[in-house]
Amino acid sequence: MGLVQNLIKRLPSVPSPPPLDDPTREKHKASSRLAFFKQRIRLKGNSKISVPLGAVLLFPCIVIILILVLVIRHDSSTGGMLMPAGAPPTIRKISEKHDKVFVPGCLEPQINGPRANAVLVVLARNQELEGVVQSIKSLERHFNRWFHYPYVFLNDGDFDANFRDTIMNYTSAPVEFGKIDPSMWGYPDWVNVDVAREGIRKQGDKVIMYGGMESYHHMCRFYSGFFYKHELLQKYDWYWRIEPEIKYFCDITYDPFVHMERANKTYGFTIAVKELKETVPNIFRYASAYKRNNNLTSQGLWEMFAEPIEEEEKPKSLPIDDPKYKPPLPDEILKTQAGHQGLPDIDPEAMEGEKYNMCHFWSNFEIARLSWFRSKEYNDFFNVMDRSGGFWMERWGDAPIHSLAAGALLAPKDIHYFRDIGYRHTTIQHCPANAPGNRQLPRPPYLEMTTIDEKKRKEEDDYWEQWDSVKENGVGCRCRCDTDIVDVEGKHGSCLAEWVAVAGGWASA
Repeated sequence: MGLVQNLIKRLPSVPSPPPLDDPTREKHKASSRLAFFKQRIRLKGNSKISVPLGAVLLFPCIVIILILVLVIRHDSSTGGMLMPAGAPPTIRKISEKHDKVFVPGCLEPQINGPRANAVLVVLARNQELEGVVQSIKSLERHFNRWFHYPYVFLNDGDFDANFRDTIMNYTSAPVEFGKIDPSMWGYPDWVNVDVAREGIRKQGDKVIMYGGMESYHHMCRFYSGFFYKHELLQKYDWYWRIEPEIKYFCDITYDPFVHMERANKTYGFTIAVKELKETVPNIFRYASAYKRNNNLTSQGLWEMFAEPIEEEEKPKSLPIDDPKYKPPLPDEILKTQAGHQGLPDIDPEAMEGEKYNMCHFWSNFEIARLSWFRSKEYNDFFNVMDRSGGFWMERWGDAPIHSLAAGALLAPKDIHYFRDIGYRHTTIQHCPANAPGNRQLPRPPYLEMTTIDEKKRKEEDDYWEQWDSVKENGVGCRCRCDTDIVDVEGKHGSCLAEWVAVAGGWASA
């Protein structure tokens, strides 16, 4: 008992609390809350200098905020990835020196107007029917309900009756179904199949995207050098490539084939992005060799895909009496030991002082003149690339093949950027702002009759009635963009800047 009393005596006395109606009570409570932050701490254990604890806690917060602001605002930053989903990049006008938007905004579709000799091409298998239907519904709604261009469906196998019948229900345009000949799909007779399959297996082991899928390699090679040779395409002059599971966002109220023909264009794209480096480690050396061996001079487009190699500053030579001086190695050693005595290492990607910047036109959307693909120059280029083995030992896609061929053989004036066509495939999309002024016209309803439920059918059409607002320098017609992802132009990896550089530069800030 004496011990407890002794402890109580040692406790500091506590002043009596103020009465409930004491006006100083609230002031005392506020002061006690801030007291923690007013405590001063010494910078070092024996230092006489001290700072408030609140300042110590506030300083790192300010630093973090400044870093975030600088990252997001910096021109070369990938901070665009921090933008809210769907936030559009700045709308800037591109020079019209070599190319311009065919129709900014909407036109009244010329239902009975002239047509080009063109076809819509779809490569698919029976199991991809649902994705194909999604694509056809979107294209019919936004374009082909007015223009009725024919479809050609190609398959390395046979289309079953269900696929054929279903497709015929979704379009009133002519449709043909074709099978790809084995000579266009699979391993050519000059390839060692075991070696090729081992190359594909190793790509799978390295987790290279699609690298371990044998059929994907076949598809890339087919679209690089054979699709335009298929018998069902021989009667056509133009083609528009359609992939399963794509989506269009804008009404296309003019005929892109006719406008391409009038403008004397050869190739059209809507998205340009960078390729995965690990899929094409040697593609540029072969493309550059073709260009060099055929004495081809760039017409201005090659620079979109090639970047100069910056020469490293050579080390300064030291006087003999300097303690760090090292005598040069004999010539016979220098010839066998690259990299010593300041000799630069050989860049495996470098050719003629250039290297591939990985840019390419994303070819799952392309509108092109088939005579270019059929030309001797293009096929010579393809044969060089094909014989290199890159379609098997690496995972060369048709997009960089088409793009590097265009860079070697075409000029910027031959290319058209379909900036007004909103398009999405997987998680990559381009969707333009709508053109201002009186360029937006009332939208004719499109009740898709394969949707049996009348209420749902009307809801589908009503969705497109509420298009996005117009903006200065916008070019789209009644576009309604998806907002769950950022447009490709707002992401790291876009090649819009490279296209603009060869097309004449920006025309507006």
